[in-house]
Amino acid sequence: MNAAPTFPQGKPKGKPGTWRTWRWTLGNYLFILPFLIAFCTFTLGPILYAFFMSLHDWKVLAPVHPFVGLQNFESLLADDLWWITLRNTLYFAFLTAIANTVFALIVAIAVNEPIRFRDFYRFIFYAPVVLSVAVTGVMGAWLLNTQFGIVNYFLVWMGFSPVKWLADVNIVIPSLSLVTVWWGFGFPMLIYIAGLQGIPEHLYEAARIDGASGWRLRRHITLPLMMPSIFFVAVTQLISHFQVFGQPYIMTGGGPGRASYTVIMYLYQTAWRYFRMGYGTAIAIGLAVVILMFTLIQFRVFGRQSTVDY
Repeated sequence: MNAAPTFPQGKPKGKPGTWRTWRWTLGNYLFILPFLIAFCTFTLGPILYAFFMSLHDWKVLAPVHPFVGLQNFESLLADDLWWITLRNTLYFAFLTAIANTVFALIVAIAVNEPIRFRDFYRFIFYAPVVLSVAVTGVMGAWLLNTQFGIVNYFLVWMGFSPVKWLADVNIVIPSLSLVTVWWGFGFPMLIYIAGLQGIPEHLYEAARIDGASGWRLRRHITLPLMMPSIFFVAVTQLISHFQVFGQPYIMTGGGPGRASYTVIMYLYQTAWRYFRMGYGTAIAIGLAVVILMFTLIQFRVFGRQSTVDY
C-alpha cells in the first residue's frame, strides 16, 4: 500500500540566511513578479511620471519643459474654473451615486422575490449597462431634447409645458444624473442580488415565527446583512461618477454656460486641446486627492458597518 504524498507546509525550517530559506523566499517573489512588473509599468510608473510632469511647464509642442515646482498647483487653487468644475462634479457624483445605490437596492429586492418572469425583469433592468457611453449620451440627448424629445412629447400630450432638460442651468445636472442612473444601475443591482441570495433563509423563517413580516423583515434582517454590499456599491459608485466625462461631453458639451462642465472635461481640454500637459496633470492629481479624501471619509463613517457575522 503506497503512502499518500506529502507536501511541505509553511516556511521551511532552517536558520535565516540559509540557501533553503532564500530559495523559498525567492520562489514566493517569483510568483508575484509578473504582477509587480505590470503594476509598475501600467500603474505606478504613469502615476510617478504624471507627478513629475505636474512640476514642469510641460507643453507638447515646446522643445523645453522648464521646472516650475508647485506653481501649477498654486494656479489650480486660484483657478475659478477649477472650482466651478469641481462643484459640478461633486453635485453630479453625489446625486448619481446616492440614486444608483438606493434605486438599485429597491429593484434588486423586488426582482429577488419569487415572481413570474423574474429572469426577464432582471435582463431588462441590466440591459442598458452593455451600451457604450456614446450610445447612451446620444439616446439621452434625443430623449430629453426640448423641441422634439420623446419625454417632452408625452408631457405636452398630458397637458404640461415642455421642459428644458438640458438647457436649464438648474436641472441640467439632475437630467444627466437621470440618464446615468438608467444606464448604470444594472451593475449594482447584480451586486445586491448576490448579497441577497447570500442571506441565510433560516433567519427569515425564525423572524416569521416571531411574527415579523414585510417591512420589519427588511429593516431588521435584510438591510443590516446587506451593509457590506451597500458599502461596496456606495464607494465604487462615488469613485466612478467623480470621473464623469462622456455624458456631459456628448449631451451638453458642458453647457448651458458652464453648468455641466466637469473636472474631467476641463482636464481633457487643457491637456489635449491646449496641450498644457503640466497643468492638466495637476488637475488630475487634484481630482485624485478629492476622490481619495471622500473615499477615506466613507471608510471612516461606514467601514465598521461593512462586515457582518451570521
